Amino acid sequence: MTIRVVPEARLELRDAVDYYEKQQSGLGRLLWREADEHILWVSLNPEVPRLRPAGYRRVNLRVFPYYIAYIVRRDIVWIIAIGHSHRRPEYWIERKQNIDLP
Repeated sequence: MTIRVVPEARLELRDAVDYYEKQQSGLGRLLWREADEHILWVSLNPEVPRLRPAGYRRVNLRVFPYYIAYIVRRDIVWIIAIGHSHRRPEYWIERKQNIDLP
């Protein structure tokens, strides 16, 4: 599967990495690595996480309180959010409409 990350999700990850890196050197890199590993897993297993009522799937990171929300269209996995688990749920849901889908 091809992975596409919307700009907002990329920015969310960068902001989180910067935050953790300021807390402790190397911690941001660990977050980046964990997110990268989960994105790779999603690319290989996109249909495994359950489809949520709003029409997306989600995987939770194990160490950091973040999740990766995505949708699958044809052979593309669109990462639409990398959200903090303890903040506003589905604040990003409107991003689904901004993806140019066939």
